[in-house]
Amino acid sequence: LRIAAWQCEPAADGLDKALARLEAVASQAAAEGADLLVTPEMYVSGYNIGAQAVRDGAWSLSSAPMGRIGGIAEAQGIAILVGLPERGDDDAVYNTAVFFGRGGIVASYRKTHLFGAVDRAQFRAGPCLSAPFEFEGWRFALAICYDIEFPELARAYARDGVDAILVPTANMLPFDGVATRLVPARAEENSVYVVYANYTGAEGEFTYCGLSCICAPNGEDLARAGRGAELITADLDHGTLDRVRRAVTYFDDLRPDLYGPKENQGEGA
Repeated sequence: LRIAAWQCEPAADGLDKALARLEAVASQAAAEGADLLVTPEMYVSGYNIGAQAVRDGAWSLSSAPMGRIGGIAEAQGIAILVGLPERGDDDAVYNTAVFFGRGGIVASYRKTHLFGAVDRAQFRAGPCLSAPFEFEGWRFALAICYDIEFPELARAYARDGVDAILVPTANMLPFDGVATRLVPARAEENSVYVVYANYTGAEGEFTYCGLSCICAPNGEDLARAGRGAELITADLDHGTLDRVRRAVTYFDDLRPDLYGPKENQGEGA
């Protein structure tokens, strides 16, 4: 399975231009043999745009723009993971990633770990982790930006049999270490692929750090972007995944009896 991660500047010109740009890149990714395109966090609207703009641009998952994105995926013959503001049935606004297969929405996920004042002003935290889902013989789960910085989240997905974690993000300077250290660590410590698609350029007070990556289950980079706009691709391979999991036995060697509440642990010698 070939995956493309798109590192781009935030959308600034409205929905129509954002979707036109998405269609052009989806066509490019498909021409390069990709089966799936991953976009950055809140791609359709931009991320750091203010609470009122986010609310004004938020949609339900049954709205017309969802159909337009699904139409792009179908026309280009490629699945697309898109970040966008979602208006829930409770009228709250969520930071959501939606996975469009070639026949419509396959899965969606609302960001659960909110980062800083911008996230907290613009969104309500999602109530649960991503439900794993199947696509082309692979088991995926979704995370958004800050989520992947919590090892518990990636471990929960891995324990649930996930092969790859897809991560739209809007990571800014000076936090290069998330892309260069934490994301490869999440892959290696859980024997999963991790796809991390970030922005480049500036938005408000943020300067995005780029460095999008596709990491193998041994933590090595299969593809790594620099600081500018770029489309990176890499192949996910079941044979590689199996070999890594046979060689790395973290799950077999876990001592869950040591990690519970203090009152359940014995005294040390």
